[in-house]
Amino acid sequence: MTAAHRSGLNPVHIEATTLPDAWFQAVYRCLESGRDFIIDRGSYAGEKRLEFDYITVHIKKPGEQPLLPQIPSQYNLPNPVADDYLTDYLPYLMTGEAKPGESYTYGQRICKYPIHHGTPATYNSREMEHILIQDPEVWEDRKIIVEENGSYFINQMELCIWTYKNKGHRNNQMVLQVAHPADMVLVDPPCLRLIDTRLQDGKLNFIIYFRSWDLWGGFPANLAAMQMMKEYMASEIGVEDGEIIAASKGLHIYNYVWELAECIRGKTIEEFRKGM
Repeated sequence: MTAAHRSGLNPVHIEATTLPDAWFQAVYRCLESGRDFIIDRGSYAGEKRLEFDYITVHIKKPGEQPLLPQIPSQYNLPNPVADDYLTDYLPYLMTGEAKPGESYTYGQRICKYPIHHGTPATYNSREMEHILIQDPEVWEDRKIIVEENGSYFINQMELCIWTYKNKGHRNNQMVLQVAHPADMVLVDPPCLRLIDTRLQDGKLNFIIYFRSWDLWGGFPANLAAMQMMKEYMASEIGVEDGEIIAASKGLHIYNYVWELAECIRGKTIEEFRKGM
């Protein structure tokens, strides 16, 4: 199922056309070259999984439909993600809402994160003028600086849109950040660490990094939702939708889906592409 034990890291790179193409290729390659080991700590501790040492996946046409992989009907296997899943998942990425008992959501980190360095009343104070953005439009826009019960929160997605629209396209600061140092004390810290952006040739591109990533269900669901987010941002900025480069040092397949993954490996990547 997996390559022989080896020393050193084995980085893998995949060139894909669509999101389903990326998933099928990644599953095939993980079975072929992933390392199998027992999880010491975290989700599914004690279970086994196959995992890439490090992988980058370049997806050239991530907006091409369908966004989710469809396993050919002759395999009589469920798709890794239900077609209606994105309807429920998108609010976890594009709004700041969280349910009781949740320590965080990706959307909360991206779209509703507490501001610790200042408020609309202090952004232009002398002690802050070299630290905080000085454009009043940012601090007065309640889509960017969200006010709730006397507290203020930053919507990184809306600030990214505003910056590209008003400050130009060549900007290396527009990173939608999910992780922060205090995550080290969480039992289950965020797997998604950042969504970086690049506006190139009139197109908005995403560069995404996950510290750990479930290949079977998480990879297709996450990327499909992020693609929809990217399409929204591109439309608001007034540019075209672009490509995705996704990377992870922990993309993996859990042992409870190894048999399903082996079933689809019986078909070549070229055959899957023709059927999509």
